[in-house]
Amino acid sequence: MRIHRQLLRPALRLRRSRRTAEGASERLWLFDLDNTLHDTSHAIFPKIDHGMTMAVAEALNVDIDTANRVRSQYWKRYGATMIGMVRHHGVDPHEFLHRSHDFDVGPLVRSESALAYKLARLPGRKVLLTNAPLHYARAVLARLGILRQFDSLWAIEHMRLHGEFRPKPSPALLRHVLAREGVAARNAVLVEDTLANLRGARQVGLRTVHVFHPGTPFARGRSQRPAYVDLRVNSVSDLLLRRRPLRG
Repeated sequence: MRIHRQLLRPALRLRRSRRTAEGASERLWLFDLDNTLHDTSHAIFPKIDHGMTMAVAEALNVDIDTANRVRSQYWKRYGATMIGMVRHHGVDPHEFLHRSHDFDVGPLVRSESALAYKLARLPGRKVLLTNAPLHYARAVLARLGILRQFDSLWAIEHMRLHGEFRPKPSPALLRHVLAREGVAARNAVLVEDTLANLRGARQVGLRTVHVFHPGTPFARGRSQRPAYVDLRVNSVSDLLLRRRPLRG
């Protein structure tokens, strides 16, 4: 497969890059955001659902029921409602993302305690890789007090390849992220609550950690760990205690 070489814009780097040469041994942790670093199902998912529905309704001038059907259809097909709205209706992606995530995350965020300390204890660099918009991701990380733990942020705005949005689980996107971060796939781990994204990561050669969360949309509550998942945990605390299977 040919690797796409141009994104809409580079990932947001929060500090001077410490990227290593290809093949270097430093571990890179690619963290998802929602229902991975914080409990989105607690209060934020309902806000996002409502915001997405209203953004679709306003953009297409349709009723709420129709907007809900369109939103769900595009989310299932493309992994992000915004992609369907751009492809089929020509909406401005940045305006849509801001309209659909136009709320204060402050009182809604809930996560495990001492998260910054736990991330700091995890050896290696940390990068955020989320299909959510950048302004929302930054706000959540800041509220959690963990923004400084990440070298760079990859949000959905950064996931446009040759004119088309290609969010997780796109193998082409993952290869590009690894190349930009200067890390070989064998030295990278995706920590994620969505199994489809972990399956895509395994295709590229990454190690995979499934953060099991019953509030993840369409979670089936599998009792068996899929073969493409190296480790299944419930929290960052679990990851710290049980990361031995990821060594290699």
